[in-house]
Amino acid sequence: MAIALITLAAGQGTRMNSDLPKVLHQVGRAPLVAHALAAGRALEPETVIVVAGHGADQVKKAVSKIDPEAQIVLQEEQLGTGHAVAQALPLLDGFDGRVIVLYGDTPFIRPETLERLAESDAAVTVLGFEAADPGRYGRLVALGNALERIVEFKDATDEERAIKLCNSGVIACDAILLTELVAGLSNDNAAGEYYLTDIVAAARARGLTAEVVTCEEAETLGINTRAELARAEALFQERMRAEAQDNGVTMVDPATVWFALDTYIGRDVVIGPNVVFGPGVTIESGAAIEAFCHLEGCHISRGATVGPFARLRPGAELAEDVHIGNFVEVKNSILAEGVKVGHLTYLGDADIGEHTNIGAGTVTCNYDGVMKHRTTIGANAFIGSDTMLVAPVTVGDGALTGSGSVITKDVPAEAIAIERAEQVTRPGLAKKLFAKLRAEKARRMKKD
Repeated sequence: MAIALITLAAGQGTRMNSDLPKVLHQVGRAPLVAHALAAGRALEPETVIVVAGHGADQVKKAVSKIDPEAQIVLQEEQLGTGHAVAQALPLLDGFDGRVIVLYGDTPFIRPETLERLAESDAAVTVLGFEAADPGRYGRLVALGNALERIVEFKDATDEERAIKLCNSGVIACDAILLTELVAGLSNDNAAGEYYLTDIVAAARARGLTAEVVTCEEAETLGINTRAELARAEALFQERMRAEAQDNGVTMVDPATVWFALDTYIGRDVVIGPNVVFGPGVTIESGAAIEAFCHLEGCHISRGATVGPFARLRPGAELAEDVHIGNFVEVKNSILAEGVKVGHLTYLGDADIGEHTNIGAGTVTCNYDGVMKHRTTIGANAFIGSDTMLVAPVTVGDGALTGSGSVITKDVPAEAIAIERAEQVTRPGLAKKLFAKLRAEKARRMKKD
């Protein structure tokens, strides 16, 4: 069956006490709405719609980066979840499939759970959970899996409030039926809002079926405060660490390794303590990441080693058996097989050929104050320690640069390039200079 997703992301989130829309606060280095979209995308939907409201321009900009194919609609007034869905339905005109409504501030729903919603035969299917503390959640009045109605906490009787089966807000419904049911919603309730949940009662009134699909309470965790955001981050990291270990990743101290939403790590990778993954990191099998590294937007191939104390920034591409040592930073650079960059080096906007050795303190001087320029180093070259490579510049295959050189011109293959002032040695002058300085120091101390 064809699937369409509607993700509600219009809320202000006043309890966050923030100028940033609630759905753009981050867990796992990604906005909350990115988590919902990622789970929904696993169903390969034909259409993805995000309903924006508060901070709509910011939400639209963020969603366009996360999911460029997603369509954005505006809910100018926040009149309830049913009203929000109504803004999206015109984009589904002619769509004959199942619609799943998600929430942009609920980051932990698993794709497997959404698949069960999509596969339900009921006219309307609601995702529910057994709450340890039901609090102010809406209650699901059900007999087994058959759902009779949903009651919002504000409108519930004491008997209904005693029910522990709670509403997550996530609903699946056939598109044509959803359009009809939403059109018939009323705001005659305590909050004066159009509740999407009222479509259950409307469907039952037509003699149609409604069903509950349940999941663990943790999947339905919504984020409304900074404290809940911190709790969500902790839960996300716990889940990611467990999945990494299940997939054959060794972490020396798992509690100190921090993942992003899209981190991908192959089996038999070893990760040291205090490693932080930003967005866009892929590590192939058999690589090693030593302690205190920060990686973002990079690709690390099989057998490569990184760190300790290394930073890989977006565009860093490490081929097989590359070694990046301590206090090395790599940005927007391609390092071919077997390249060694031992320590204290910055490589930005560079292409490094296979088996080249980069000496300590080397810098590719890639920025002239206005534009970035590229450095190209061939295969089997040797870059001496403390070499400044002023881009744009090329060092050929098998070439060598002398330590302490500032290379401003291309170096041909197999050539040696040395650029530094000639050393001057004056025998005995150090002794005379120190004596003079000590005498001056003694004179000043006596004067004081």
